[in-house]
Amino acid sequence: MTSEQVKRALHEFVEERDWAQFHSPANLAKSVSIEAAELLECFQWSDDADADRVREELADVVTYCILLADKLGLDLDEIVLEKLRATALKYPVDRAKGTSAKYDAL
Repeated sequence: MTSEQVKRALHEFVEERDWAQFHSPANLAKSVSIEAAELLECFQWSDDADADRVREELADVVTYCILLADKLGLDLDEIVLEKLRATALKYPVDRAKGTSAKYDAL
């Protein structure tokens, strides 16, 4: 999911600035939420968001997710695939296809 090149670049960026000291799991989780809110703000008044701003905010969300996963020793590919398998059980295709209903309402 995340290339070694991206992980290495993030690590170097953080290390050069001595920012790891601020990257507790709680701080990184807060940052994910804050950046996600900024991404949502792009669509606050219109579905026609500025594409460049969306790219920037999405990159911020992903960056903090990568940093948090790394801090917790989690493999993003592994946890996403694991969650996808669990969600597939809750939303079987024959009942979930074409509907946005929550699993307990299928």
